[in-house]
Amino acid sequence: MQHFKGCKLVVKCNDQIITYKRDNISSISYPNYWDLPGGGREGNETPEDCALRELKEEFGVELCPSRIHYKQKVDSHTGFGYAYFLAVTITESELREIQFGDEGQYWQLMDIEAYLALPDAVPSNQQRLRGYLNL
Repeated sequence: MQHFKGCKLVVKCNDQIITYKRDNISSISYPNYWDLPGGGREGNETPEDCALRELKEEFGVELCPSRIHYKQKVDSHTGFGYAYFLAVTITESELREIQFGDEGQYWQLMDIEAYLALPDAVPSNQQRLRGYLNL
């Protein structure tokens, strides 16, 4: 049985989402692109545990799995195996608690439509976000 590779998480606050600019190093996929929280699975994590661990590591935000309101199995962006795309909504007070970690250059709260229009956003994230929004 094939196990999932990782997760990406759309974190909404009102009509905006949390995004970050990936590091500009050639050893990673999509260097210097706009990305969403998430990453690779560790051990036997569930998709929810993986996504929320990554959110905590990358942004310092800790949420319980029951807050996730969307989960979709998707093809992995690597072309091998599958991943999950999840969504959660946070409050403005939780947004103010963000402490950006050491992965990526900086983060930004961005209008959803602006993210979808970016030429330098990870394309699979844009496609999955459109699916989540039924666009």
